[in-house]
Amino acid sequence: MAESRWIEINCDMGEGFGRWKMGPDEDLMHHVDVANVACGFHAGDPSTMVRTVHLAKKHGVRVGAHPGMPDLLGFGRRRMAIAPEDMYAAVLYQVGALAGILAAEGVPLNHVKPHGELYFFVQRDADIRDAVLRAVKAFNVPIYGLPTKHMIEDCERIGLKLIPEFYADLNYDEEGQLMSVAESVPAVPELVEERIRTFASTGKVEGKSGKMVDVPVDPQGFSICIHSDLPGALDNAMAARNAVNKALKEG
Repeated sequence: MAESRWIEINCDMGEGFGRWKMGPDEDLMHHVDVANVACGFHAGDPSTMVRTVHLAKKHGVRVGAHPGMPDLLGFGRRRMAIAPEDMYAAVLYQVGALAGILAAEGVPLNHVKPHGELYFFVQRDADIRDAVLRAVKAFNVPIYGLPTKHMIEDCERIGLKLIPEFYADLNYDEEGQLMSVAESVPAVPELVEERIRTFASTGKVEGKSGKMVDVPVDPQGFSICIHSDLPGALDNAMAARNAVNKALKEG
């Protein structure tokens, strides 16, 4: 019997630091299913992490760890040279910090999702990918990411479940590969909703060049990422929820 269709919305949250706030987390919680909580390296601090977990618990939103590069100044979006074993330790350290907070609050760790440059580093470097996947495996939770051939094969090798992601607020190139925040055109709610509805029904998305391209994600089951730090994040999340509701209703 075929599995029923599932589509969820995940959002990067808790990405402030100290007195600096990033993203309307309180409002976003009403429109998402999963929160990826920053763990201190690219953003987040102990008190912000605790507050974000409290918020997610209040709204019944599942919580995952969102580890990044040790790059507060660049918000974890700059390339850095890091040895694989140092990256392994850094991911263990960050996820472990959030896991401790979750345990104190009686909330399970749902998953791990690398942030920013680390997300792309995992895709292009086999040794970094292995290091990150081994670190995630220690927590026995899935990893969110792009279901590329090498990612799928390495997750299977390590015994890690991969949750495939679709990005509604970023661009894809002519080969259906995700583009970074810096390379993408800022998204507006109408575009977010249209991208989700088109992908959910056809498996395609309009690339940055205007050409329709195939995206290597199964439209029968995927998680949609919305960035809380981008302009119009709340409106984008509301548009995404509307599109998801329609897609699930249409089947």
